[in-house]
Amino acid sequence: MSLFIKKSVSQLMADAGDSEKGLKRTLGSGSLIALGIGAIIGAGLFVRTAAAAAQNAGPSVTLGFIVAAIGCALAGLCYAELSSSIPISGSAYTYTYATMGELMAWIIGWDLVLEYAVGAATVGIAWSEYLNNLLVNVFHMKPIPYEWCHSPFESLKDATGAVVSHGMMNIPAFGIIALLSLLLIKGTKESAFVNGIIVITKVTIVILIIVLGWGFINSANHTPYIPEPSTYVDSQNIGHSYGGIMGILGAAGVVFFAFIGFDAVSTAAQETKNPKKSMPIGILGSLAICTVLYILFAHVLTGLAPVEFFRTTGKEASVAKAIEVFMPGYAWLSKLVTVAILAGFSSVILVMLLGQSRVFYSMSRDGLVPKIFSAVHPKFKTPYKANLIFLLVVGAFAGFVPGDIVGDMTSIGTLFAFILVCAAVIILRKTDPDHPREFKTPLVPLVPILGIIVCGAMIFGLGWTNWLRLGAWLVIGFIIYFAYSKNHSKLRNPDK
Repeated sequence: MSLFIKKSVSQLMADAGDSEKGLKRTLGSGSLIALGIGAIIGAGLFVRTAAAAAQNAGPSVTLGFIVAAIGCALAGLCYAELSSSIPISGSAYTYTYATMGELMAWIIGWDLVLEYAVGAATVGIAWSEYLNNLLVNVFHMKPIPYEWCHSPFESLKDATGAVVSHGMMNIPAFGIIALLSLLLIKGTKESAFVNGIIVITKVTIVILIIVLGWGFINSANHTPYIPEPSTYVDSQNIGHSYGGIMGILGAAGVVFFAFIGFDAVSTAAQETKNPKKSMPIGILGSLAICTVLYILFAHVLTGLAPVEFFRTTGKEASVAKAIEVFMPGYAWLSKLVTVAILAGFSSVILVMLLGQSRVFYSMSRDGLVPKIFSAVHPKFKTPYKANLIFLLVVGAFAGFVPGDIVGDMTSIGTLFAFILVCAAVIILRKTDPDHPREFKTPLVPLVPILGIIVCGAMIFGLGWTNWLRLGAWLVIGFIIYFAYSKNHSKLRNPDK
C-alpha cells in the first residue's frame, strides 16, 4: 500500500462528527481572534525583535517584519481556506493527510512539534528571564539563583571571562508550563477566557510603548537604516550575516517566530461553534492586528537604543531596559511592561500547548501516535492525558535547553509547515474542485506559490545550522513512522 495513501475529506468530516469522542464546541470569532493575538504577541515581539536587530539587521529589522508578515499573510490566506473547508482539529497535519497522503501528513505532524511544543518551551524560557526582571526591578527582591533559572548548557561569566556559576535547571520555565497545562485540562472555554483578559492587558501595553516611545526616537539610531553587509559574532561564537539583503532575510527568519500563533487558531476548529465563518476571521484578523503593532513597535524600539545596547546591556530584557535608560520619567512603564510581558508570555504558552495537544489528538485518532493522546476527559472534554505528557516533555525542553537554540528550531519548523499548507491548497483545488469552500484563497495558484517562495527564502536566511537541525529532527520522525506509525495507521490497517 502506498506511503502516500490519502484520507478523504468526507472521511475526515465523518470522524470529526463522532460526538461521543469529539471535543466540545465553545469558541466564537472573538475568542479565535483573541487566541491568535494571545499566541502571536509574546516572546517574538519582546525578545526576538531586539535579537534580530542585534544579530542581523539593525534598524532595518522593521523590513524583516514586513517580509515575515508577507509570508504569513500568504500562508494565512491558505490556512483560512483549508480551515473553513476542513474544520477539523489538527491544522496543517489534517490538511496534508487529505491532499498529500499519510507520509507527508506524518512529516508535518512531527514538524508541528517544533512549532508548538518547542515554541512553548522557548517562551517559557523567556518568561523565566522576565520573572527575574520583575523580582529585581519591580519588587526589589533578590533574583532567583542563576543555577535554578538557566539550563545546564549555560554559564555565568565575570568581567575577566571566568565562569562564576553553571546553570542546573530552569525551574520557573518548567513551573509556568505545568500551571498552564493544568488550566488546559480544565477546559478550552476557561482557557480562552483567561487568555482574553491577558490579551487586553498586553495589547494596551504595546500601544502605550508605541505612543509614548515615539517622542524619544533618536534618528541617529536609524542611520543607516540598512547597515552595510558584515558578519557579527555573538557571545556564543556563532557568526550571523549582519546588514544588507541577507541581514534582512535573516532578521525575517528570526522575527518570524513573532508571528507564530495565528495558525494555532486552526487547531481549535473542532472546538469552534461555526468554524466555516469564524476560522478565516480568527486567522486573518489576528494576523492583521499584530502585523501593524509589530512594525510600529520595532520602529520605536530600534529608534530608542543603538544596536550595541541590544548586544550588550539589553539582551533578553531589552524592551524594559531600553525604556529605563532612554525614556527618562517612564520608569513606571518599564515596570508595567515587565508585568504585562509575563502575562503575555503566559497566553502564548497556553495557545501553543493547546495547538500541540490538538495536533496529536488528531494523529492519535488516525493511529499514527499511541491512543493515550486522544483520550478525552469524561467531564472536561479535553485531551487531558496528552496535556499531561506535553507538560513533562515541554517542561523538560524549557528546563534544560538554551532559549536561542529552540527559538530558531521553532521558526524553521513553522516555515516548513506553511510551505506544505500553501501546496495543499493548490492540490485540493485540483483533486476536489467541487468541495464547498466558505472562504477561497484569491489568485490560486499565484498566492500559494508566492507563499512557498517567501517562506523558502526565510528558511534560507536562517542558515545551514538550522537546516541541519531540521534535517536531524525529520530523520528522527522517519524512524518513528516506519517503526510504529506505519504499522498502527487506521487508514492503512482498518481491521486493527
